[in-house]
Amino acid sequence: MNESDEILYSRFLNEGNEEDLRQLLGRYRESLTLFLCGLVHNMDDAEELMLDTFAVAASGTARFNGRSSFRTWLFAIGRKLAASRLRKRRGRAEPLSDFADEVSAGPELSLMRAERDRRLYAAMQHLNDDYRQVLFLLYFEDMDHGEAARVMGRSVKQIYNLAFRGKQALREALERMGFEYAEYR
Repeated sequence: MNESDEILYSRFLNEGNEEDLRQLLGRYRESLTLFLCGLVHNMDDAEELMLDTFAVAASGTARFNGRSSFRTWLFAIGRKLAASRLRKRRGRAEPLSDFADEVSAGPELSLMRAERDRRLYAAMQHLNDDYRQVLFLLYFEDMDHGEAARVMGRSVKQIYNLAFRGKQALREALERMGFEYAEYR
């Protein structure tokens, strides 16, 4: 049975069923870690923040009110934790390495898709943080503009503008790397 995130989370909070939390962790571990890595530019920190995000969710201190999807709520918690971490380490951001190589692709992904994603991640390291975040949420996480706006704390219009400018900047970065942009449309 493939139950919704909201049902699993509610049952975990009310009944303490740890298997429900494990299922949620399995669903979002990789994508949340990649999103956080785009913010903090360090895979080890991103993994730690991902665990911290789930710790906050599991503790029930952050209230899920159902105004957004569980995924949107979870990513917003992660983003806030990452922003707090960056404030503490202010100005000492580490360069974004080729972190896509560190993440093992699931067996269901083809080699071509993995290579395409690796190229996109490499090109995305050259984008500013807002462009990278919005493109990741919209195209890697398949969030709609409203969900991305809630995660990033922006208006929907700002998300549309950031996405447009981010795609332009990504195209330029890919072209500088010697790739045809049409391959990524």
